[in-house]
Order: sequence, then structure tokens, then C-alpha cells
Amino acid sequence: MLEPSHNNELPVIPGKRYFTIGEVSELCAVKPHVLRYWEQEFPQIKPVKRRGNRRYYQRQDLLAIRQIRGLLYDRGFTIGGAKQQMFGDPVVTENPSFEAVVLEVIEELELLLGQLKA
Repeated sequence: MLEPSHNNELPVIPGKRYFTIGEVSELCAVKPHVLRYWEQEFPQIKPVKRRGNRRYYQRQDLLAIRQIRGLLYDRGFTIGGAKQQMFGDPVVTENPSFEAVVLEVIEELELLLGQLKA
């Protein structure tokens, strides 16, 4: 698994519609049991459940997971603090609008990179 300070070294999200929990675990450098726990704590993560309760995550779920991972592992927030950040109630941020713009640009660049590779 990646060191906590290496969130920016996560692999590019492929241009797929659905991802299994194993794929999400690799793409976000978070173990599957942690993902299942975060689903209970963060309503932003809503995988589709199909046959046999198999989870299928979508792109917005991966982006939320990466954001949560960054808050918890890189910035040292607690689960409660990360929840406040995710619900738009900033506790300690330098410039939240700047962070939102950066995340949006990263998402668009990853999408373009996926299209170029295809």
C-alpha cells in the first residue's frame, strides 16, 4: 500500500462505469474492509449492490473515497472531522474553493487521459 503522503501517486481511474471492491481497493490504496466501513460512515459512498450483495462502485464513489482517504491519511483528520469536511462544514482549510477547483480539474484530466489511452 502507498505511504500516507503519496495520495497524489494513486493510479488513474479507468474510463469504466462500474468497479468491483477489489478494483477500488487497488485504485484508492484502501483495503476492502475499510471501504465497507467507510460506506457506513460516509453517505457519499453509495455502491450499487447486485447479485449476492456484490458491490459495484461508480466514478463518483471513487472520487469520494480518494477525498476521504486524503482527509484521513494525508491531512490527519478523524472520522468525525472528515465527515464535517465532506458535508461542506469546513473545520480547518486554507482555501476550500481552491481545493474544489483542483479536484474538479484532476477529475477532468483523468477522464481525458482515459479517452486518449482508448
